[in-house]
Parts: sequence; structure tokens; C-alpha cells
Amino acid sequence: MATTISAGQVKELRERTGAGMMECKKALEEANGDIEAAIDLLRAKGAAKAAKRAERETREGTIGSYVHSNGRLGVLVEVQCETDFVSRNETFQQLARDLAMHIAAMNPLAVAPEEIPAEVVERERAVYLEQVRQEGKPENMHEKIVEGKLRRFYQEQTLMDQVFVKDPAGKQTIRQLVQEAATKTGENVVVRRFIRYQLGE
Repeated sequence: MATTISAGQVKELRERTGAGMMECKKALEEANGDIEAAIDLLRAKGAAKAAKRAERETREGTIGSYVHSNGRLGVLVEVQCETDFVSRNETFQQLARDLAMHIAAMNPLAVAPEEIPAEVVERERAVYLEQVRQEGKPENMHEKIVEGKLRRFYQEQTLMDQVFVKDPAGKQTIRQLVQEAATKTGENVVVRRFIRYQLGE
């Protein structure tokens, strides 16, 4: 028997994802009325659409900013989109503000793994290799363990792989947050660069 989807469920899903009414209804039907599962379905579809949009050029955008209340910490982040219309959109502006606040709190090293300097990665790799040796792990396992530790390092130190500080469930990454904004605005959205200032650093 098919699950009956209420208007309230559709409304809640729309508010949480920004997806269209029919898309929300369809996702809820697919997920048998489970809101969290429906969100995951919409995210997966949004990610696929965002991947297609990722090839489109971004020439517009905004600079998001955040200054901590004590005035000792500030962030500027450049977020790009395709049109001036979307750059003024509240969803896009909110994304830029959220990103700046997240960067202030989490202090990432770079936007993406490939932007972390090679010498930093090599230093981390050397430390992990030494840890593995000290732990007496079998030599044929060393490389695999080190790669796993490096993946965790990227998750913790690169903006796009970090978990969004405002996500109460502690699951949504910044990459997913940006893809969500791309789905809501219908444009390619790119985090170009950021700078974080801390007094005395």
C-alpha cells in the first residue's frame, strides 16, 4: 500500500531543501514518507544536477564577511555564481555569510585538498608513517593506513570537506551545503578563496 504524503510533510521538506513542490512530493513517496531519507534523495539528485552545472562559467558573486563580536577575528570569503541576479538572491547571500562564519570557527587550511601546499601534505604523511611504524603495524599495511589518515586530515582541514558547524546533525559537509545552494538557485556556485584574520597572528 502506497504511503499517503501530507501537505505538511511536503511543506517541511520544501523549507528544509528549497526543492520544488512536485520534487518534494516525489522524493517523499520514494522514501515512504521518511523526511530524512527524502532529504538524502533530493541531495543526491541535486548533486547530479550541480555536477552538470559545474562546467558553466562563474563571473558574478559576492564577498561574504564575518567579524567575531570581540573584534579579534574576521573572515572574507569569495563565492561566485553565474548571474548578477543570483548574486543578490537571499539564498546565495546567506550561503556567503554562513561560509564566512564557518571559516572563522573551523579555521580550514584551504578550500580543497589540491590547494594545500605539497610540503604540508608531505610533512603530515611523514608524521603518519612514523606513527604507524611506532605502533608496530605490518609493513605491507603502512601505505594503506597512512592514506586513511591523510583522508581524515583533508576532511578536517579543507573547507569543502569539513562538516558545516551549523548543521545540528553534524553530517552536512560544506560541499553539500554549496550544492544545495546551487540546486536552489539553479546556477553553478563556486567557493573561490577565503582569508581569515586573527589579531596577533
